[in-house]
Amino acid sequence: MLDANLKQQLSQYLGMLREPIELVASLGDDAKSAETRELLTTIDSLSDKVSASFDGDDARKPSFEIRRVSNPEASVRFAGVPLGHEFTSLVLALLWAGGHPPKVEEDVLTQIRELEGDYDFEMYFSLSCHNCPDVVQALTLMALNNPGVKATLIEGGAFQAEVEDRGVMAVPAVFLDGTMWGSGKMDVAEILAKLDTKAGEKAAAKLAGKKPFEALVIGGGPAGAGAAIYTARKGFSTGIAAERMGGQVQDTMGIENFISVPYTEGPKLASALDAHIAEYDIDTMPLLRAEKLIPAKELGGYHEVVFTNGASLKARSLILTTGARWRQLGVPGEAEYQTKGVAYCPHCDGPLFKGKRVAVIGGGNSGVEAAIDLANIVGSVTLIEFDTQLRADQVLVNKLKSMGNVTIITNAQTTEVTGDGSKVNGLKYKDRASDEEITVELEGIFVQIGLVPNTEWLKDSGVELSNRGEIVIDQKAATNIPGVFAAGDATTVPYKQIIIAMGEGAKAALSAFDFLIRNEAPAEIAQAAQDAAEKVDA
Repeated sequence: MLDANLKQQLSQYLGMLREPIELVASLGDDAKSAETRELLTTIDSLSDKVSASFDGDDARKPSFEIRRVSNPEASVRFAGVPLGHEFTSLVLALLWAGGHPPKVEEDVLTQIRELEGDYDFEMYFSLSCHNCPDVVQALTLMALNNPGVKATLIEGGAFQAEVEDRGVMAVPAVFLDGTMWGSGKMDVAEILAKLDTKAGEKAAAKLAGKKPFEALVIGGGPAGAGAAIYTARKGFSTGIAAERMGGQVQDTMGIENFISVPYTEGPKLASALDAHIAEYDIDTMPLLRAEKLIPAKELGGYHEVVFTNGASLKARSLILTTGARWRQLGVPGEAEYQTKGVAYCPHCDGPLFKGKRVAVIGGGNSGVEAAIDLANIVGSVTLIEFDTQLRADQVLVNKLKSMGNVTIITNAQTTEVTGDGSKVNGLKYKDRASDEEITVELEGIFVQIGLVPNTEWLKDSGVELSNRGEIVIDQKAATNIPGVFAAGDATTVPYKQIIIAMGEGAKAALSAFDFLIRNEAPAEIAQAAQDAAEKVDA
């Protein structure tokens, strides 16, 4: 099951165990159980601190519990075989159970340990889902550090009947005490924020004591990372506040046009951005959603950003990099059937529709790529495009047309998502040439129709927005408000690409640098700089 290279890597990791762990498996007579037995036997053979037994009595078969010998309550359960994207999650679970310290901030661990109450989580993942590992690892960390938290992590493909019975049509899907609790990518801080009712107050109190920044970046995607790194390199006090570090890159699978890197994946690139930011003295503040911008009343004053938790931050210059999100169809039934057949990530949710009929809405590169990927998994794909022809690159169109289980419909306007109350059963579209309304019976719909800028919070700020809601910028990434700059997919810059966003972020930072050196610093920042210089001299 594990090749020689993986075995060698795993052996090295298991050498980091500080105390013994037990693997207790509950198996049946099926092929997946045989795979589980082989995997656990291999792990057992690679470390004298690991013991595996196969006499578990859990109802889910195959499944296995990883637990600390010295404290059996510190445990987590995997159901199915956690390979693919979840192999790293398995390795981390083994290490953490064996006492190897996790690479998270101490205040996060403290928050986990101080969480009161009992929580029984069941989480469904697919082995091809690039959004699932964060959730798997977050729940694992919580279960191994708080006896009140139980976590069962279930590979949906191994428990297809269970997935269908519970109506799981999108992953990651998290159930708490038997009830659907959350879906989509979440890290441990986001989960804790949902469970800890005082998390918002704590975060706001933590921000209250921060001094104004010289440069404050709002948004944590490629543009935000580029901006923060460039302002920090110029020696300015820099903060980056974001609802989600990494931004939409976290939801991107294959990236093949990032110059000098022939292929990478979104989560890997997001991790690399985080690591690069960490190389500098940048104050990173995640889980902050901007709600209001109050521009400086006079040149050289402070701009203020208010967040949804009630906290606010001030800065001499702002760089807005809030990015964009997937555009929704806006038709009846779409919202009702989200996670019940309506999906936006073919890589994550495609395996849940194995052998079924699905539609992809959108004929650009994203839509055609999604249809190609899905055609290798599902029973049939119907691609629906509003325009009279597909807008994707010709090489992709040719590939799509070569696939035997794909139907292409152009000049069609999707008008409704239909369902039986619990899940999708079809969609309706209007033939734009004849005005005829046509119904297509299917089980899944993947929406790939472009982006919407995350700029609603700026509508009353005085920052000029285009008729599409994009932040209007000039050739130097400056907005119409002095000291406020913007970059990336939230702006009017053409071509929404990762590499362009990074460059625009750097450009905005250089423009902010030029603004800062040409305008006198407020007394508070000037005094802080003087104090710092005197401390170095002393």
